Amino acid sequence: MYLEIVSPEATLFSGEVTSIAVPGVNGEFQMLKDHAPIVSLLKDGNVKIYGNISLEEEVQDKFTKGDDNGTWLAINSGTLEINDNKVIVLAD
Repeated sequence: MYLEIVSPEATLFSGEVTSIAVPGVNGEFQMLKDHAPIVSLLKDGNVKIYGNISLEEEVQDKFTKGDDNGTWLAINSGTLEINDNKVIVLAD
C-alpha cells in the first residue's frame, strides 16, 4: 500500500508501507492493503506507520520510533483518504 503524508510545509513521507493506524475523530483505526475506500477526519494523536520505511534526513526529527516497532508522527488534526491502495494524509 502506498502512503503519502503531506503537511502545509512539505511532503513528510511518501512510499510503500505494510499498514497505517490513524487517530480518527471516532477513535483510532488501522488500514491494510485492499482496504475499502474512505475519507476521514483526524484528531490530535499519532499516525503510526508500519513496514520497512526510510525517511528523508530533513524530516527525520518529526518522526519517532514507537514502542510497537512502528514509526510515529504526531499530528494536531488532518484528513485522510484511501482509495485503490493509496493513502493520502493531509496533516496539520
